[in-house]
Amino acid sequence: MLQIESLHVSIQAVEALRGLSLAVGSGRMVGLVGRNGAGKTTLMRAVMGHLKPSRGRILFHGRDLTELPPHARAALGIGYMPEDRGLVPELTVEENILVPVWVNKSLVESERLALVYRVLPELLEMRTRRALLLSGGQQKLVALARALAVGTRLLLLDEPFEGVAPVLSRRLGEVIAGLKGSEISVLMAQSDLNHSRRIVDSEVVIERGANLVKSTA
Repeated sequence: MLQIESLHVSIQAVEALRGLSLAVGSGRMVGLVGRNGAGKTTLMRAVMGHLKPSRGRILFHGRDLTELPPHARAALGIGYMPEDRGLVPELTVEENILVPVWVNKSLVESERLALVYRVLPELLEMRTRRALLLSGGQQKLVALARALAVGTRLLLLDEPFEGVAPVLSRRLGEVIAGLKGSEISVLMAQSDLNHSRRIVDSEVVIERGANLVKSTA
């Protein structure tokens, strides 16, 4: 599904990824574990096309993503939940969920919303509320819903439990665990796997932008 091969990425002349490699198999859930600043977010942003690798390859079903513009990821069925949530404050919950769906013309808006509200029914009652009026935990739920809406094949979840109250952290864990055994592959970045060690199929440890322990799904 997703193959990262000896990836090098620099940010303002500082090499943030130094030959990182990992694989996420079809329908598998992989944990990317590393302390803050290890390069987890850099990898996610490189996969999404926000950062350009200087060396190495990012293969998705055998296709090199580095050759594609950033918006093409949604059309391939890749959903992204950034650590900072990345919501548009003035848009409603439902509009935020639909932003990547509007890019992917192959998706049916009503069908994707039905899926999201089935998985996260608590969002239905707040669908017309503007994102800026939500708590941090609620915004995390919306960011996950947005990733689910477009991520028909792969989900990239960057620190999904970071800064979330225990009750919402448990809820996020339930939703993510519910994906296990489905056709959707998941790469989940965390500082530790305390919330998800029981649900990941394998883990890759990253330190200073490189593999500490190599593992494949």
